[in-house]
Amino acid sequence: MTHQLHIQHLLWRFGFGPKAADWAKWQTLTPAAAWANLRKTALQTPVEPLIIADSVLDGLLKGIGETVDMERRELSKEEKKEVRQRSRSGLQRLNLQWTDTMTHSGAQLREKMAFFWHGHFASRNINVLYQQQLLHVVRTHALGNFGALLTEVSKSAAMLSFLNNQQNKKKKPNENFAREVMELFTLGRGQYTETDVKEAARAFTGWGHKLDGTFAFRKIWHDDDNKTVLGQTGRWDGDDVLRILLEQPATARWMVRKLYRFLVNDTQIPEQRVAELAAIFRKNNYEIMPLLDAIAQSAWFYEDQNIGRKIKSPVELWVGMCRQLNVQLEQPDHQILLQNALGQVLFYPPNVAGWPGGRNWIDATSLLLRLRIPQMVAANGDFDLNTKDDDDQLMGEGKKSALRRKLAATVDFSALERLFPKANASALPLDMARFLWQLPTPTPPTEVLRRHTDTSNHPQQVRSTAIQLMATPEYQLC
Repeated sequence: MTHQLHIQHLLWRFGFGPKAADWAKWQTLTPAAAWANLRKTALQTPVEPLIIADSVLDGLLKGIGETVDMERRELSKEEKKEVRQRSRSGLQRLNLQWTDTMTHSGAQLREKMAFFWHGHFASRNINVLYQQQLLHVVRTHALGNFGALLTEVSKSAAMLSFLNNQQNKKKKPNENFAREVMELFTLGRGQYTETDVKEAARAFTGWGHKLDGTFAFRKIWHDDDNKTVLGQTGRWDGDDVLRILLEQPATARWMVRKLYRFLVNDTQIPEQRVAELAAIFRKNNYEIMPLLDAIAQSAWFYEDQNIGRKIKSPVELWVGMCRQLNVQLEQPDHQILLQNALGQVLFYPPNVAGWPGGRNWIDATSLLLRLRIPQMVAANGDFDLNTKDDDDQLMGEGKKSALRRKLAATVDFSALERLFPKANASALPLDMARFLWQLPTPTPPTEVLRRHTDTSNHPQQVRSTAIQLMATPEYQLC
């Protein structure tokens, strides 16, 4: 029991949960061997770019803006409309492609960490080409060096555009980008002054991008005078500021604390442990893998207080369910409507701080929908959604409204049937609860389950028991 729970805990926190079809293999491994398998697969699997931007949009944007005076050529009204229409559709397809990759990729560790960085470097940009480029950056550097990742993200068109650095010019600096780089991406609040923000903004003047998304340093817009940032004075540019931020111990502590909330526990965060992990992060020059090794190979990671205590985000819930039941939707774009109703649509964070997570995922409406999803999937049932007021997320469905759709899906229960053979039918509820619930001591309501499950034959009993267990508050935890 303890061994099984530990392996499942590892797979949920550093991935999107175990596939029923692969579980027999994972059960034979120790936690150390399982971690070695996760990291080896992720590090050795090539990062295949997810490419959505079509040739028309690509051709419309590439090369425009390279003029003699380095000013970016503005799109016409008609061109802007075409970009927005194609980008909205493209972002939906990019969402579905990445969701499918999270579900089926063997490089679970990389995709889970890319999901973390997607929330950390939150960018809401309607241009699918820019979002596609930023996603490739976070997937490529997800397990690499944080400094390299920070630099690449800071020079991405998606982030520079979202945080208005295209308007950051000498004699009229825009502070938005510099402020968020300090407050959200590196130091955290209270670790810098308003003067530091103003001086850093001057250093980032001239940082921009061309319409094809490539980084452009426009020297004519750059303030080349001395700046003082966090006590260091020089004729700094943006790269210098990023270097100075990485030199601050507060950056390692901020990043470790945020990653601890994501991977370990979002309510109990021992400061001494944060300090120890931050020291490891800095000692290894911000290499991400040694930090992940320190977490995954620790004894405290597997303590009861850290198991089954995190509420799954909407994406984690859905992807994990698809992995365990091998779900294939007839209308894949209905996943986006589900994401919208549950409060997490990929590429549409609520703001630059990303999704708050934790108990914010759950309210009376979202919990009821979460509990209904397994039954709707299994029964190809209709579902009513009270959508959020954001038409960009809704595929042109309109503003905030109630939508009715059929969640038609193919669900393959065969792997679960093999995991729980007929000989163990009497112990089925508890055995399946141990696999589907991430709790140290699961106590399923055995009698209630038996009254509400189909026991006409073994396959039906497995299927109905699985659906009943997944339609519980306990299944919302990992």
